[in-house]
Amino acid sequence: MKYSRVQMESIGYELPPVVVTSEDLEQRLMPMYDTLHIAPGQLEALTGISERRWWEKGHILSDGAAVAARKALEQSNVDARDIEALIYTGVCRENFEPATACAVAAQLGVSDDANIYDISNACLGVMNGIIDIANRIELKQIRAGMVVSCETSREIIEIMIERMLNKRTMDMFTNSLATLTGGSGAAAVLLTDGSFDNRETHRLIGGVNQAAPEHHKLCRWGVTMTPQAIGDLMFSPDKLLAAIDQVMEPEVIPSVMKDVMTSDKLPPALASIMPKDSLPNAVSEIMQTDSVAVLKHGAKLGVKTWGAFLSKMGWARDQVDKVICHQVGEGHRDTILKELGIAPEKDFSTYKYLGNIGTVSVPLTAAIAEQRQFLRKGDRVGFLGIGSGLNCLMLGWEW
Repeated sequence: MKYSRVQMESIGYELPPVVVTSEDLEQRLMPMYDTLHIAPGQLEALTGISERRWWEKGHILSDGAAVAARKALEQSNVDARDIEALIYTGVCRENFEPATACAVAAQLGVSDDANIYDISNACLGVMNGIIDIANRIELKQIRAGMVVSCETSREIIEIMIERMLNKRTMDMFTNSLATLTGGSGAAAVLLTDGSFDNRETHRLIGGVNQAAPEHHKLCRWGVTMTPQAIGDLMFSPDKLLAAIDQVMEPEVIPSVMKDVMTSDKLPPALASIMPKDSLPNAVSEIMQTDSVAVLKHGAKLGVKTWGAFLSKMGWARDQVDKVICHQVGEGHRDTILKELGIAPEKDFSTYKYLGNIGTVSVPLTAAIAEQRQFLRKGDRVGFLGIGSGLNCLMLGWEW
């Protein structure tokens, strides 16, 4: 992928107000720590993450994305009505349908003829969205487009803590670490064809993607139901009565038996096996990550992608001035930089205080790096992203 007409106008971001330290999480996990004789401080020692952010309870994802989008627009000469494509790319979404992008677009007031939709690709969502908008600009279909995302980790971490306390084993502890690294935040990337009289834009030069889909089971986040929950829902009192009514004449069943079989009059022994939850409560979130395998195979895929990236950009490795990597944790960062042969001083990281914010990690980190003058005009900058699947995508910018 090579581009000649695509400019990044700005990146807007929003950080949640609730700061949650690794020490805070460990305090809640102390019963597990005591059982397994784990010394406090291990969470930060193993991940390098001191803090992460949470939204307030009940926070609406599209609200966070809209705030970030407004901040991006405020840094540019682009009006919301100029946006001809708006894509929401978060792992976390408000509904199966409609697209969360619609709620963001409604708040911003984008034009009625704009393309508005969601795309999803694990932690690569925003970077895939950038490519989608860039292609439209390069083909002269649009002048301006925006990629937005908002991620929340409060809910899945709360669920994981409960499970860890209910199953206090070392396997549960090690398998839960990746989930506990999660952070929250929102970001918006505004891209144009450069025709909005902004002298501070950053030119997209190109990008490369590589995939290793044989490893798609290494990291999963979704919903699950236990066999017990499935059985409870299938064999509820109401469904049992309906089945009996279909196979027998209704008048054959004495009314007293029908009364006994209603959910509020069941004998205790029968009531104990009947469902107590509705479908939403029987379904719960689950996150499973084989951290060791993800790092091993992810690093291998990263090396392959890095070689292809340098070739496509026409850059030598030492000609890359700065890199912004997907923020996972200390071990991941150190391994990736070593495998790619990138000097640590060329990387800017935020994981220590923000954790892993999924799709938001790369753009938010880049925005902070620019604010702190780590990224300077004329720098050759690489955005290096990897996501479950496994997929790897790298973008080259002239800052």
